[in-house]
Amino acid sequence: MSPVLRPRRRSGGSGSRPRWLRSPKVAAGSLILLFFVLLAVFGPMAAPHSPEWQASTLDNVPHPPSSQFWLGTDVQQHDLFSQLLAGGRDTLLIAFVGGLVATALSVVVGVSAGFLGGKADEVLSILTNIFLALPGLLILMVVMKMMPDGDTGNPLLIGAVIALSAWAWGARVLRAQTLALRNQDYVDSARVVGEGRVRIILFEILPNLLPILASSFIFTVIYGIGAYASLAWLGLINPTNASWGTMLNTAQQFSATTSGTWWWYGPPALCIAFVGIALALLNFGIDEIVNPRMRSTRRGLRSKGPRFQLGLTPVVRAEEGTRP
Repeated sequence: MSPVLRPRRRSGGSGSRPRWLRSPKVAAGSLILLFFVLLAVFGPMAAPHSPEWQASTLDNVPHPPSSQFWLGTDVQQHDLFSQLLAGGRDTLLIAFVGGLVATALSVVVGVSAGFLGGKADEVLSILTNIFLALPGLLILMVVMKMMPDGDTGNPLLIGAVIALSAWAWGARVLRAQTLALRNQDYVDSARVVGEGRVRIILFEILPNLLPILASSFIFTVIYGIGAYASLAWLGLINPTNASWGTMLNTAQQFSATTSGTWWWYGPPALCIAFVGIALALLNFGIDEIVNPRMRSTRRGLRSKGPRFQLGLTPVVRAEEGTRP
C-alpha cells in the first residue's frame, strides 16, 4: 500500500495568518494604538478623581509622584494621573474625526479630478495646490481665534476644522493614482457595458486605492494629533476640556519646564509621542506590504546568499589548470 503524501505545513504557522499580521511594525503599532484606544474609552471611568478635583485649595506647591498621587499634582493641586486618563478621549477623538473628514474630502476632490479630467481636473487641482501652499497651523490659529469660546471645546467641530488644512496632500496622491487607473482595461470594459461614472469610481477605482487611502488616513490622524496638541499648547482650546494638550498648556503657563516639575508635562508629552509612533509604525508596515519594491528589498536582505561588506572587493580564485 503506497503511503499517502500530505502537503507540508509551514513551521511556525505563519502561513495561516494574514499578510499584514506578519509585519512586526504593523503588530507593534497595532498593540500600542489598541492600548491608547482602550485608555481613551475606559480612562475617564477608571480615573480616581474628576479632572477638576483639587486635593487642597490652600497649598500652591506642585507635589511629585507618590503613593497617593501616582503622577503628582500641579500648582492647583489637581490629580495629574486623573487628568491624563481623562485627556486621551478628546485627543484621539479629534484626531480620528479629522482623519476621517480629511480622507473623505481627499477622495471627493482627488478621485474626481483624476477620473473626470478636463476643466474639472484643472479647477480641483488649483484648489488643491492653494490649500497645499497655505500654512496649515497658521490658518488653524486664525480660525480657532475667530470661534466662540464654547465652540473651541467641541471635539467634532475642532476635528472638522483641522481636516480643512489636512486633505490636500491626500487629494494630490489620489489624483495621481486615479490618472494611472482610469485607462486600465477593466475600467474601459465597465464603460463599454454602460456603467455610470459614479459606479465606476465606487466599484472599479476605489477598491484599488484602499491601501493608499489607509496610508493617507493614518498620516492625517498623525497630523491631527500634532495640530490639536499645538493649538491646545498655544491656548486656543477651551482649557476646561481635559486633554493632553491642555495639560501641556497649563504646564507652560506655570513654567513647569523651568521649575523642574517633569511629572507635569512629561506624561502627556510621552502619550502624544507614543500614539504618533504607533501610527507611524502602522503606516510604514502598510507601505511595506503594499509596495512590491520595499517587499522585495526586505526579502533580499533576509536571503541566505553571500553578503559582501562595504569596502571589500570579493575575489574569485580560478581552479587549477584554468587560465585567469
